[in-house]
Amino acid sequence: MTTTPARSTNRFAFTAVTALFFMWGFITCLNDLLIPKFKEDFSLNQTQANLVQFAFFGAYFIVSLIYFLISAAKGDPINKIGYKNGLVLGLVIAGVGCFLFYPAAEYHLYSLFLGALCVLAAGITVIQIAANPYVTILGPEESGSSRLNLAQGFCSLGYVIAPFIGGILIFGSDVFKGANKVGLDSLKMPYVSLGVLFVVIAVIFKLISLPNFTQDGKVEPGITAFKHKHFVWGWLAIFFYVGSEVTIGSILINYLKDPGVMGLAESQSAKYLSFCWGGLMIGRLMGAISLGDVKQSRKLPYMILAAVISTAIIYACASGKEYLTSGQHLHPADILPFIGLIVLSFIFFYLGRSSAGKMVGLFALVAAALTIFSMCTHGSYALWSILGIGLFNSIMWSNIFSLSIRGLGKDTSQGSSLLVMMIVGGAIMPLAQGWLTDTYGIRASLGIVLFGYLYLIFFGFFAPKAKGSESDTVRVGGGH
Repeated sequence: MTTTPARSTNRFAFTAVTALFFMWGFITCLNDLLIPKFKEDFSLNQTQANLVQFAFFGAYFIVSLIYFLISAAKGDPINKIGYKNGLVLGLVIAGVGCFLFYPAAEYHLYSLFLGALCVLAAGITVIQIAANPYVTILGPEESGSSRLNLAQGFCSLGYVIAPFIGGILIFGSDVFKGANKVGLDSLKMPYVSLGVLFVVIAVIFKLISLPNFTQDGKVEPGITAFKHKHFVWGWLAIFFYVGSEVTIGSILINYLKDPGVMGLAESQSAKYLSFCWGGLMIGRLMGAISLGDVKQSRKLPYMILAAVISTAIIYACASGKEYLTSGQHLHPADILPFIGLIVLSFIFFYLGRSSAGKMVGLFALVAAALTIFSMCTHGSYALWSILGIGLFNSIMWSNIFSLSIRGLGKDTSQGSSLLVMMIVGGAIMPLAQGWLTDTYGIRASLGIVLFGYLYLIFFGFFAPKAKGSESDTVRVGGGH
């Protein structure tokens, strides 16, 4: 690899790339608002509405597969054109996808919306392929996981803010009544604006100076990563983690809308997405601190401070949405169950601090319990149990990813590409959940999420011990 540039230059580059994490978090969360929107405006059943996630995350799989095949045959494309140009390319493609929302809304074509989502997701995939490794190499190797967790924390911030802003723009509100056009026209302005923003950022990235890295060696032909047993378990774990996480976000508004659960209106339910995705932000920021260059005695106080500030941001977004839709504020006492779940997460951070695999197993155990609670209760119990799942998803990606590629050696690059492909879980599991909802009801449909977390429990506690993996004693993405 080329020599690392000056630390100040790296810092600027990290800040610039982190902004992209925020962007893709924001736009991905908007899918959770599009599902109920399309379901109503196109008179769809749940399976048809969940094609939104199938199109979006299916594009991840297709683009990643194409990228992998090109890498295996001719070498890593990003390594050839450079990380900076890879980011610019992804931004332009994402911008085109956003612009396609205008003709889709104009001609009232659900199929064109799905096509636009595929193009948008293709751009986001290219950005991810370039941005994730770029963040990890912008500094010392030992702090790479900390930087990735911090960047993912800003990705989660995009998830937190999206329900507030997107809910107003897409569904409208009593306060801004008349400011939004009814029906599908309400999608034109938000997505065209996002398209312009993507293109502007692409131009900025093309013009600014960023550190450039190249990696030595070529990707060898053939699929060799699967000879590592622990990688196979991790490959499946990424599928079930992403699929379960996306399914929860996809189902949330319709789950809370169900008369047997809460019976809330869509505009009211949208504000709770901030708590679901905000939990991811809290956990990832705490993971970044726990792995960062911070004195051991200061880690716990800083983690508490991050949790407090993050919760305040989440509350402000949710309360603001409540005021705009009903003229009332969300009372602080109403979020006490969420605060209790944050305290619980600190306990599990401590219990799993010495083992990345154990951390996955413990957090998946809590997520499974919360899923069961969501299937069996109603009212505020059902509300906070399903929202709490997001908090315990927080450390999954970085821990599973790191455990899966550990010890792969020359197969690491290929393994990374194959892991990105398994984001397709976000396409398949929501579609299956939609069918279960239409057939057995929305509560029973959570059974597919429960199955996903049961597998993650197995992976966390047993898979890292598989022959061929290294010792699971390095902390990744959690603990303090």
